[in-house]
Amino acid sequence: MSRLLDLAPGGATYAQSGVSIEAGDEAVERIKESVASTNRPEVLGGIGGFGGLFALDTHRYPNPVLVSSADGVGTKLEIARLANRYDTVGIDLVAMLVDDLACVGAEPLFLLDYVAVGHLDPARLEELVSGIAAGARRCGAALIGGETAEHGGVMRPDDLDVAGFAVGVLERDSELGAHRVREGDVLVGLASPGLRSNGYSLARRVLLEGRDDALGSPAYPGASHTLADELLLPSVIYVPIITALRDELHDELHAVAHITGGGIIGNVPRALPDHLDAVIDMTSFATPEIFFEIQRRGQVGAEEMVRVFNCGLGMVVTVSARVADRVIAAAKLWDVTASVVGEVVTGSRSVILR
Repeated sequence: MSRLLDLAPGGATYAQSGVSIEAGDEAVERIKESVASTNRPEVLGGIGGFGGLFALDTHRYPNPVLVSSADGVGTKLEIARLANRYDTVGIDLVAMLVDDLACVGAEPLFLLDYVAVGHLDPARLEELVSGIAAGARRCGAALIGGETAEHGGVMRPDDLDVAGFAVGVLERDSELGAHRVREGDVLVGLASPGLRSNGYSLARRVLLEGRDDALGSPAYPGASHTLADELLLPSVIYVPIITALRDELHDELHAVAHITGGGIIGNVPRALPDHLDAVIDMTSFATPEIFFEIQRRGQVGAEEMVRVFNCGLGMVVTVSARVADRVIAAAKLWDVTASVVGEVVTGSRSVILR
């Protein structure tokens, strides 16, 4: 017998070090149903193996290009921790991943998640993963695997962080992007009712610092919902709209910018060629009141606001001018407000706000 196995029971245990194998097993059982609800025909097997298996359909994509993304939810998780509500941040994670894929015109295929905790609470993990599964179903992607790591003694017991990874596919030479954009194109904005998952470090400092009861207070003067409700509002997943537009508009859909970290100023240029500018009329779309509340409380300058936050635009879609109305109509079918917010002009890959 190995000397390793020839020892009497007793002594230090993994559980005493802050890691519970039993809690991990319970967590896997709790999330199995949610994960299975996201399956697509291409998924082979279930969770629990050493890798997730996915059979790419090369009949639909004879010359496939795989597109990948990785992201997290950032310090929005701190709001979830303080409010002890984890049902929406999983949706945010999926939105951050798959809406990036949509910007190049890719169909999301599958997702994987990574959750790190100080102490593994199976019920809390189930709540989080149920949100990830809900987001995955919304965009048609399969959740085919992941990892949960209990960092006992390193993270605080109620600490939690989550990251995700997504893979999508498109046919070679069909990708959307700056190379398609032309002078005279129209910019159509897809509304975001909240902050999505960006700018929360600034929002937390401005809205929560020194206010112990802030999350339970009205989100802003006259609001009928709490600040916690406002800040945990899940991100819209725009993939279904972009997919519908690809099928309907074909070559007249040119580029898509996902307004995440970097705000309007930082993200719209990513969908522009070097010789063109985007002119955006800030009065052409509604900015939710929470952004004005952040600006008032923190005395945040206008330039900083549009550099950090989406200010009401979750995506900006660049199309031929003649099809702008069709973009607005397509968005309405998915209960998303859209409006013409600007145009493309000669310039130097900048955003001009008016």
